Amino acid sequence: MLSHHQIAAATRIGMLTRERDTASACAQALRELARALPLDAATLLTIDPPTGSHVQVAGIGYPAEVSQALAGEFVATPWYRNVVRRELPPSISQDAEDTGPRFRNGWFYAERVRPAGFRDGVTGALRQHGRLVGLVHLSTERANAYDTDARRLLASVMPALAALADPVAHAADLHALADGAASLVTADGCVVDLPARERPRVLREDGEFRPLLDAFAGTGGRRLRLLWPAGGGWQRVVLHRHPAGPGLAPDAVLVHETPTELPYGLSPRELEVLTRAATGQTNQAIAQALFLSPRTVHSHVEHLLRKTGCASRAEATALAVRDGLLRPGPDHLPYFVEG
Repeated sequence: MLSHHQIAAATRIGMLTRERDTASACAQALRELARALPLDAATLLTIDPPTGSHVQVAGIGYPAEVSQALAGEFVATPWYRNVVRRELPPSISQDAEDTGPRFRNGWFYAERVRPAGFRDGVTGALRQHGRLVGLVHLSTERANAYDTDARRLLASVMPALAALADPVAHAADLHALADGAASLVTADGCVVDLPARERPRVLREDGEFRPLLDAFAGTGGRRLRLLWPAGGGWQRVVLHRHPAGPGLAPDAVLVHETPTELPYGLSPRELEVLTRAATGQTNQAIAQALFLSPRTVHSHVEHLLRKTGCASRAEATALAVRDGLLRPGPDHLPYFVEG
């Protein structure tokens, strides 16, 4: 039966999921586990979305390079497959419950675990909304330390540990996303789906959007607001720089999309003209870029000024930048990305 002390530690770990400083929260979670369970070493690992490799986010007694190297070897063992399929995390001392290969008889225990002085260990697979996001592993020099009660305690805090280890678990809160809005994170060319969020149409249906996204990732800017056609209509799209961290590359970008109508009754062509005018292009330059006559561009400018209620191109430019009334190409981003 769990003690009051252990239950209190589990509660404190659950409360850590509210912290914005994830790195500190992960380290504190392992310290709380050390108060509740026997351990001489522990590691909390996230799965790097682009590569699938395990990256340590916190450790006690395990240097990051050692923990990550061991994880790379461990995932190739039958024991790892046993860990992934079990809801109750298995331990070295309890592997007699399993019908598969005995961990104590395997090369990983003989060559990695026992020479390090550990006699027992327990490993749990961390999941968020059905996604495998990481691992937690505890090791101790004591034999038979992780009985069923100890493993149940670890299982009870694994959802909180998964939320801490998942690099995109707090993306919606961090960027104040509206409920149900289509969103995802891209990192190093890899798409990372967010829990309970659809993928934005601009990435599912329009191959022309990807170069713009890649260009934004390369600017180092903080935010870009724009309008983009997709799904038979228009989408309000916001690109946010997502904080880098363990398991997420420095160029990570959150893509957020909501359906909209073109503001002020602007036509798609008027939006293009307004975007180019906001970069400082003359009517002649806009005409050449869009294969239009200067007279046609002049007419578009007059129409968009009337629709927006602006008295000049300069005022319309300020409005476009302020409200994200833009349909930019990759070469326009230096004018519009917020630093």
